Amino acid sequence: MEQHRTRQPQRRQRPGAPPSPRGTAAGTGGGYRAPGARRVPPVVLQLRGLPNPRFTGLGAGLFATATMLFFAFLDDLVFDGSPLVYGLLFLPVSALTALWVRTADLVTAPIGVPIAFAVGTLPIAGGTEGFGGHLIALVTALAVHAGWLYGGTLVAGVIASVRKVRQMGRRQFARDAAAGRTGTGRTGNTTTGVTAPRTGTPRGGTVRGGTVRTTATGAERRR
Repeated sequence: MEQHRTRQPQRRQRPGAPPSPRGTAAGTGGGYRAPGARRVPPVVLQLRGLPNPRFTGLGAGLFATATMLFFAFLDDLVFDGSPLVYGLLFLPVSALTALWVRTADLVTAPIGVPIAFAVGTLPIAGGTEGFGGHLIALVTALAVHAGWLYGGTLVAGVIASVRKVRQMGRRQFARDAAAGRTGTGRTGNTTTGVTAPRTGTPRGGTVRGGTVRTTATGAERRR
């Protein structure tokens, strides 16, 4: 009698479905993570999604000046020229100026930021009629609110310094990597000078059946 073989049903994988990664335990709901992979915080991902323009030194100074003038007029219109609001708005403008200036012009960020603060102080400084009255009011406002000026300049200087240090580190890493590749290429191209042994049939002999048979010369035959 014929006996029907019973086979256990095998689970077939649908075409196009990615194979299940190895190393994941059964019954765990966590996704597979490559070994050594570092999880990026969500705040960093959101910051990477922000615009990242690159201004020249002149462009960064114009950006800071125009922004501080806009905030000064807005402060005068809404908050009646509050120095506290103006100073608080100056800090993020300083940070953005140092972040958005290109690497070659990092030194201009701490220079252009205080100029932008001084120009933006004109609408909220007040003063009497005439050029002299406005100039005295501007100097007085800068002297009274010098803390915000120094704070914003310090923020721009710290950010520019950190960016400069990171740029120097990347350049040094690139030099080391290039030097390592060059040294590896030179080592691989050098020859060791060892000659390989010669293989083949000895001179004056024939190979038959795996044994070497030498043919006798005329002198040996005479002996």
